[in-house]
Amino acid sequence: MAIESILKFAIDKGASDIHLSTGRPASVRLHGEIMNIDANVLKPEDTEALAHEITTEEQRKKVEEVGGIDFGFAYGDAARFRVSCFKKQGTYALVLRQLPTKFYTFEQIGLPKQLSELLNRPRGLILVTGPTGSGKTTTLATMLNYINENYSKHIITAEDPIEFVHPHKKSIVSQREVGEDVPTFSEAVVKALRQDPDVILIGEMRDINTMESAIRAAETGHLVFSTLHTTGAARTVDRVIDVFPAHQQTQVRIQLASTIVAVISQTLLPRLDGKGRVCAFEVMIATPAIRNLIRENKTYQITSEIQTGMKHGMKTLDDHLKDLYSAGIVSYDAVLEVAQDPKELAARLTQTPAAAKK
Repeated sequence: MAIESILKFAIDKGASDIHLSTGRPASVRLHGEIMNIDANVLKPEDTEALAHEITTEEQRKKVEEVGGIDFGFAYGDAARFRVSCFKKQGTYALVLRQLPTKFYTFEQIGLPKQLSELLNRPRGLILVTGPTGSGKTTTLATMLNYINENYSKHIITAEDPIEFVHPHKKSIVSQREVGEDVPTFSEAVVKALRQDPDVILIGEMRDINTMESAIRAAETGHLVFSTLHTTGAARTVDRVIDVFPAHQQTQVRIQLASTIVAVISQTLLPRLDGKGRVCAFEVMIATPAIRNLIRENKTYQITSEIQTGMKHGMKTLDDHLKDLYSAGIVSYDAVLEVAQDPKELAARLTQTPAAAKK
């Protein structure tokens, strides 16, 4: 199959990912499950030819030199993809993640409206966390688009690669690609501070230098967004602090307590009706009580604060999972598979008429 046919299939079916690997047919991930889209097993020359159709000579040279490359790819006006092209056992392989071509509202992706009130803050740190493929990029894009449409700001992003393309609206948007426009995330943040930013998006806080830069930017009067591959608000706070050497952790805890605005932790579950997936969120908003818990190294009490913070728009992941199950949207097994405390949640779940019919 030509790459064009594969891309069209993925777009038409709404597949989240395309997998092109030697030894098996071209495949897509549809509603969380991988399925073949052709009977013919791909040979090494097939995957190399497919890679050549969407890569430049410079990109292929980098694959040969370092083993892989990530980049953004637009298929006309129909779709954008985040592409990972890499070598495995001496042959080419490709994974293409289809990116939404439109921006969603808070209601459409299930975010509480109270979060929108945080997006005009003059400074602070908002973290979106979750495993790979949990929709973090879409959540960030939703929040940035809200700022872009409603406020006159300068938004600077550092991404690897650029996924959602944000046109200038009410705000000015400067998107920079790591590896192309700037060498590293931390360097992008340092340079951004000289470019009159109001909002800074860091695609991922991968190392201590980037985390230091993000916290410093949030302290000095900027609203900073970033992601981590953690689950749950308390674990996210601990992860940030634990990255630093022991002698710095007390200071970082104080800095984080004063700069954190919110942590949004999320995961995707298959819908019972088979129509795609639904996102479950844990939302922590930094109230004075939560800031105090971070400062005093009592992050184990954060979940209790989230449970009592519904009026602020907060909700634990397990509470949201319970709501989705009770509404008949997701299955019992799917809920327990991603729950923070499966045993405790299982004790709280009751079979609802809606779920029973499924």
